[in-house]
Amino acid sequence: MANNQRAYFGLGRLASLILAIIPVTAWILGVATRLSRGKLLWGILNIIPGIAQIFWIIDIISMLLFEDLKICA
Repeated sequence: MANNQRAYFGLGRLASLILAIIPVTAWILGVATRLSRGKLLWGILNIIPGIAQIFWIIDIISMLLFEDLKICA
């Protein structure tokens, strides 16, 4: 996909961060974002309950530092 694409389908930093903090939306949007960017393995791993929690924390940190899902996406 395009390199200028922001996390969670082009939403701004604040909106993406709020959605990343909420576990259910972070899980759904994390899977959808990874799959739309062609990262099939990361998208599948994000579905597994124990690993999804790790991705949730990684997504929050990535949003704070990079304003995008740069890690595992």
